Amino acid sequence: MHMINIDLEHITKIEGDASLSITVEDGKATKVQFKTEEYKRFFTEALKGKSILAVPSHLSRICGTCSNAHVLAAIEACEMALDIQPSEQTKMLRSLTMHGLTIRDHALHLYLFCLPDMYEKDAFLDFDENDEHQNQLLHDAFDIKAAGNYLATIIAGRSIHAMFPTIGGFIKFPSEEEVATAIEKLKSIREATLRLVTEFEKCDFHFDRHTDYMALLPLNSYGYIEGKIVTSKGEEYDEKLYRELVDHVVLPYSQASAYQYKGDAYMVGALARMNIARDRLHKNTQESCKSALDLFPSTNVFHNNLAQAIEVVHSVDEAIELLENNKIVKEEVIKKPMRAATGIGVVEAPRGALYHKINVAEDGTIKDGEVIVPTGQNQINIEEDCGRLVEELVAQGITDEEKITWELEKLIRAYDPCMSCAAHFLKVELDIK
Repeated sequence: MHMINIDLEHITKIEGDASLSITVEDGKATKVQFKTEEYKRFFTEALKGKSILAVPSHLSRICGTCSNAHVLAAIEACEMALDIQPSEQTKMLRSLTMHGLTIRDHALHLYLFCLPDMYEKDAFLDFDENDEHQNQLLHDAFDIKAAGNYLATIIAGRSIHAMFPTIGGFIKFPSEEEVATAIEKLKSIREATLRLVTEFEKCDFHFDRHTDYMALLPLNSYGYIEGKIVTSKGEEYDEKLYRELVDHVVLPYSQASAYQYKGDAYMVGALARMNIARDRLHKNTQESCKSALDLFPSTNVFHNNLAQAIEVVHSVDEAIELLENNKIVKEEVIKKPMRAATGIGVVEAPRGALYHKINVAEDGTIKDGEVIVPTGQNQINIEEDCGRLVEELVAQGITDEEKITWELEKLIRAYDPCMSCAAHFLKVELDIK
């Protein structure tokens, strides 16, 4: 019997607090447990009794990374409950908010978490400033993140925990000078975003396993806040029917709620969106990223990183077009009387489909609610991938602890998981017999 035990407690290139336990017997993974350690923070329980007006700000605190996606999902749920139809300008401003989030959040994951793996560095700041290419990547990372932050700030008030979006509209609007500056910043980083696509297009990390994909997507465009829930099987569902798609699965060893689709694991996120709707990307993105887009549809999990890089280009291109072709004017917030109702909000957060649901009493207080996050939906898929990966490595005669752990870390990072959006380590326990 050959036994390997690995216990790592300081892996900083994922977002959240998780552990992974794997047992391999006779070359087969007999136990794979991807455990989310800090998940149950009872945000939906704390909603009970609160005014509906407090819901978006409250639920944004679930996540310090993609909080603006939670804001918009919560607002959509509240507006459905109150029968509010947002204006076209409000929809556009919400799209711009999501583009700012996508640019900044994808850049964070790709530059700070993934590129160090590709260059065999411990951290992004270990890149060599004296190496022309690595120095360029360092500057690109901060330029792209800064542009995304600026866009989100002028539109939504802040790049995290947005203050300006509200139920029924926006409470503040950017000036013409701010819009002009945003356009300039976005145009200035476009070449950098294309360099980012090239980095991940040439990356030779590879792991294939067939799975199903699911995403919320507009019919004729590539967006994050409206549309139908679409699967890789060609099915389309109204977002109100999300509970018919995601089956809750209790994993007794994990704090997270896991989900299946028709009894099977599935994947959400950039790879799912790209596999299903790459032909809906902005025309300029399609022209500039043609060779990279030819790699899709893909079952290579590491192409989730490439899909994110392409989405950064798309968000830059579409944000520029929206800002250049629309004059933003002050609008009054739409208000409706309180009523007893149910509201559902669905958006595509950077990591995948995000679902918010609230039940509201006649006086506008919350009776109960539900939040389903992307990483919970990906959890079972991550487990199945990790089990298959270890089996493949063992079959190749690889039993070295460091090598197996390294490959598992890279694979998990490709999913861009966000367990609690605050803690910073992954523990791996590996037992090979």
